[in-house]
Amino acid sequence: MQKEPPTLYRDDCMKVFPRLANNSIDLIATDPPYFLDGLGEEWSDVEVKRKQAKAKVIGGLPVGMKFDPEQGKRLQKFYTKVSDQAMRVLKPGGFFISFSQGRLYHRMAMAAEDAGFEVRDLLIWEHQGGQGKAFKLDHFIEKMNLTHNEGEMLIASMNGRKTPQLRPKFEAILLAQKPRQGTFLQNWKKWEVGLIKTDFSPQQTTIFDYKKSRKSFDHLTPKPVDLMERLIEVFSLPGQTVLDPFMGSGTTGVAALKAKRKFVGCELEQGY
Repeated sequence: MQKEPPTLYRDDCMKVFPRLANNSIDLIATDPPYFLDGLGEEWSDVEVKRKQAKAKVIGGLPVGMKFDPEQGKRLQKFYTKVSDQAMRVLKPGGFFISFSQGRLYHRMAMAAEDAGFEVRDLLIWEHQGGQGKAFKLDHFIEKMNLTHNEGEMLIASMNGRKTPQLRPKFEAILLAQKPRQGTFLQNWKKWEVGLIKTDFSPQQTTIFDYKKSRKSFDHLTPKPVDLMERLIEVFSLPGQTVLDPFMGSGTTGVAALKAKRKFVGCELEQGY
């Protein structure tokens, strides 16, 4: 099978989607922005780097652990528009795979469902390498107007407890499917999508156990090539077309080419 060069767009995916024909994509696999620390629909790699340089970290929670309910609502509104376009370009029965933070998974699932997708499953990337973000509140107590004994008693009452952030060891993956035309068999006969490959050794489960990538290139959240390759193998066929509308470091494209698939990707700021 002759490899075709990938089709890459340096542009906002919402401007790229209209260039793609209806029912032209076999699989969408992507890791979208989660509106981290106020990053919204105008998200770009440049803005992420600016915030990272300023705060030394890009986190999934607003500063001071103050939950902003609007964050998830903005994400859902944005991702519904993405899902609408994904629904249009995917072939009937095609799969939409989308990485997500655990606490925002429901928003992404609702966005896909509102666009007409069937939410098939919650997949797990078990990477074992999360960094603990919970912290003690002792330094806040030291700034309070308390006597030394009152402060010591308050600290003792917490007995080492920290803010509610257990060390993460996985990322959630939304598995959605565009409705089929007819039965699974009828849809496969016409479009050759909608069924999955399971004959791996050991058999693939909903848990994908792959170590995190080393950050040897300029990107915050690279996904392992072997993880993306396995997802592509499970949910598509050789020669089919994989789309990543938030290409980032490009690992989905590398994995698609390794798995002998065609690849279409776009990224607003990230260089190729």
